[in-house]
Amino acid sequence: MRADTDPECGTEMDSENPENPTELEDLVAAINITANRLSPPNGFRTQRPHRKMSLQERRLARQPTIETKRVSITDGEDCVQLNQYKLQNEIGKGSYGVVKLAYNEDAEEYYAMKVVSKKRLMKQCGFIRRRPSQGSQLDPYPQALLPLDKVYKEIAILKKLNHHNVVKLVEVLDDPSEDGLHMAFELMKKGAVMEVPTDTPLTEERSRFYFRDVVLGLEYLHYHKIIHRDIKPTNLLLGDDGHVKIADFGVSREFKGTDALLSGTAGTPAFMAPETMTELEQYFSGKALDLWAMGVTLYCFVFGKCPFYDENIIALHKKIKKDPLVFPETPTISNSLKDLIEKLLDKNPETRITLPEVKVHPWVTENGTDPLPLEEEHCTALELTEEEVKNSIKLIPRLSTVILVKSMLRKRSFSNPFECQARRAHRSMSAPGGLLTDLAKLGSSLHIHSSLRKVSREGSREGELEDLYEDEALAESAE
Repeated sequence: MRADTDPECGTEMDSENPENPTELEDLVAAINITANRLSPPNGFRTQRPHRKMSLQERRLARQPTIETKRVSITDGEDCVQLNQYKLQNEIGKGSYGVVKLAYNEDAEEYYAMKVVSKKRLMKQCGFIRRRPSQGSQLDPYPQALLPLDKVYKEIAILKKLNHHNVVKLVEVLDDPSEDGLHMAFELMKKGAVMEVPTDTPLTEERSRFYFRDVVLGLEYLHYHKIIHRDIKPTNLLLGDDGHVKIADFGVSREFKGTDALLSGTAGTPAFMAPETMTELEQYFSGKALDLWAMGVTLYCFVFGKCPFYDENIIALHKKIKKDPLVFPETPTISNSLKDLIEKLLDKNPETRITLPEVKVHPWVTENGTDPLPLEEEHCTALELTEEEVKNSIKLIPRLSTVILVKSMLRKRSFSNPFECQARRAHRSMSAPGGLLTDLAKLGSSLHIHSSLRKVSREGSREGELEDLYEDEALAESAE
């Protein structure tokens, strides 16, 4: 097992040649994606961007994540149609699913669609799905959903986040009758900041530019009481404007109070803090873990490799806990940068540098000439209007409901459109011409069909028409 890599990493990028498009950018260009904004190479501009956000920008309400409980999947010649999305080429792969390029026909935009197989997730976690015996009142899957908790926790965290340096979750499509759990993210066409290891590390200036974005993104997460637990270069994605967005919240943790007290290990081995590698169960600071991972990430930026590495996990843990920090002779870096890395990679979490101290470090601020915005200037609480909350869940009505409503409106009749002609001729339920304009006269005799009252009831596809004849049967028995 390679401790400094991750199976969910994307294609390696040429960080030193921004003019050469990546494989994903070639694919996007081939299908005629027009960029909304012109992107300077690697985020550099003729003048350093001023990162302080305006009050109007900070108060901009987050568009809520859309939740879709019913999905329609059809196979096309060159793509799979998922509701309004056309799923195209695969652009990434993870342990439990894949990431595909998805085109939203309604919004006319491209997204990255993460597809998680719920069955595969449960199988790999050792859960066997057995239905109970017929007539049993026990929970059919008492523990089957436990492996999905990690995925649903990631969704819950992403739905509440809205920051320039955090990747945005746009829509969640989760139909209980389907195996696939689909998550639509904003498309980061440039991919990860870098792959590790690499022979072409970033320059110190470029490393500072990206690291400042990571500092702001992580401060925002800690402000909202979230520990990321897996900060590393492959989880830092480049946006169209050249800025970094933090991604992958699969092992993140929410906390209460001033800090999270965590136990156990999570994340990528080469980026784990030494205090997590103990035989005895103990609790440690969640914020300090993220700061250590930031130190390893910064070291990777400038040297192209991790400060501690071994293919054997036990040997790697020993190096992280015991070995001193060593800087390669080349490339040469400034003393100020060395000082910051040493403070981030302090093996003692009690004396390790804190995030507020990182923000004002001379290397980060270029000796105070380019300070980062204050916490209150970019970490304001999320604002949602009542209308946005009400419309955040999008339900897909059943086909039977659509046909029923359209038929009723067209024929001005409450008869069952699925009823056979012979039966309809035997007993007509056609409404008189004035019925639609004088419904009050019907009183309690009008019984609205259950499929009109509850169009989002979860169930099997075979049972979608099961309630259509309920009222007919009741009426016949009454006769």
